Amino acid sequence: MLGDAGGTADRCAGCGLAVAGGTAGCQAIFDELLARDFGDAVYFRRHRMLVDVYSLQHPERYCASAKSLAAHLGGLCSILEHGASPAIGAEWLRIWLDGTPRLEKPALPAFRGALTIADVRAASDPEAHGQAVERWARATWEACAPLHPVARAWVDAARAHGAAGRRSV
Repeated sequence: MLGDAGGTADRCAGCGLAVAGGTAGCQAIFDELLARDFGDAVYFRRHRMLVDVYSLQHPERYCASAKSLAAHLGGLCSILEHGASPAIGAEWLRIWLDGTPRLEKPALPAFRGALTIADVRAASDPEAHGQAVERWARATWEACAPLHPVARAWVDAARAHGAAGRRSV
């Protein structure tokens, strides 16, 4: 849905997608894909990745605090660099964030990647959907390159915290 019937569209304030309704229209696409994830296990296979990427492209709403940014940026890092499940993410990251980690929120890059949720929505079947989510995730991760050291430090801290917790049980 790249535009309305008149050939014009508003832009999403987060990702820049040209879509009828602008930011609200973009959110509607996200909500549609979330509903599909929860309605079909085949689509759910990349659920956490989809949520983290959308959140990183819409940080005003989904990454307002340092903790929420750590959840999504660290979540994407965990999936792409540490083999965490693209469906559910990393439990050790959630456990760490449920505690009281000391976090400072870095400045976010203005450019959030050349792909948007519309590229995922256009996928015609579950396999194409999975590939589109992967491409979108990698493009967004690359756009976040200035934040990679911070993301990796958060992930390392979370993994160390998880390892320490396992030793004390």
